Amino acid sequence: MGRRLSILSVAYPLFPVSADSAGGAEQILFLLERGLVAAGHRSFVVAAHGSQVSGTLFPTRAACTHITEEDRRQAQVEHRARIVQAISQEQIDLIHFHSLDFSDYLPASQATMLATMHLPPSWYSADAFVDPRVFLACVSQTQAQAAPKNRKYAVVENGVDLIGGSDEQPLRNALLWLGRICPEKGTDIALRVAHKLGMPINVAGPVHGFDTHLSYFDEQVRPLFDGSRCYLGPVGRFQKARLLQNAKALLVPSLAPETSSLVAMEAISAGTPVIAFRSGALPEIVEHGTTGFIVDSEDKMAEAVASLGHLDSKVCLEQAAARFSATNMVERYLALYQDLVITRRHLPMGTAPHEAL
Repeated sequence: MGRRLSILSVAYPLFPVSADSAGGAEQILFLLERGLVAAGHRSFVVAAHGSQVSGTLFPTRAACTHITEEDRRQAQVEHRARIVQAISQEQIDLIHFHSLDFSDYLPASQATMLATMHLPPSWYSADAFVDPRVFLACVSQTQAQAAPKNRKYAVVENGVDLIGGSDEQPLRNALLWLGRICPEKGTDIALRVAHKLGMPINVAGPVHGFDTHLSYFDEQVRPLFDGSRCYLGPVGRFQKARLLQNAKALLVPSLAPETSSLVAMEAISAGTPVIAFRSGALPEIVEHGTTGFIVDSEDKMAEAVASLGHLDSKVCLEQAAARFSATNMVERYLALYQDLVITRRHLPMGTAPHEAL
């Protein structure tokens, strides 16, 4: 197990961390922080008010209905103040950032610092890759290959709480789209696929208060709902598990270069196949012809639905147990924490931390 560590986890500002979080970074922080406390380590978390954590929370403001640039800037200021408060009150061994904008509130600290990049490397500012005090981690090999070559990266693949198959005979009569509703996630594409096939589809997930997300929902998504194509709103983990267990397939028509896909992992762990675009790391998650299909267009996604009968839900469950367990992810991060803390303490004078990974 190594020595007992004190870890300060830092979430993205504005959005609470909990078991029901929709964002991937928030979900991973929740699972990891829960796991490190269970392993006997001390945990402190800087995250939005309303977060549910296993350790000690240093809360900052949560998002309102409509999020402005000023809201985001003020949240960053509060985040930095809480980070400073935490490291002044506690003996912190390692600060672990899970946020896109972490370089905007890095503290002056002797603690080891690690940032997991949950989003495409091109979405981060250049400052995220040049600060020599911060180790960087990627969540997939695809992401690491796309990251700037001036750094070394640890790679720790994401994991999820495995859902398992349903004790009852699954309904599997409707398609499912699940996630944050925003342009790059392709909610409208999934709905059009369902319309083309004349099939029902359930759409579940939040619409965050950014202008682009709100207008996308109102103009491109909402008009596609009808009696068979339904919007369920945000869902908690138990309702999400039920939806995944009973879906015919999960559609993931993402237009973004995905670094991973927690919802695809969860679907496979529920015995439900995934039909996904060939975006970023999705081919690492979905084994074509075994746990789903990787397709290159909206039309091909619709065509793939007809081939779902060739897939075996038991194989999906076996693949998920072998590859996607949150327990395995936590163990890898805890080993990385121990290595980084030891490495940081024994670096030769003048050596930048990122050179030692």
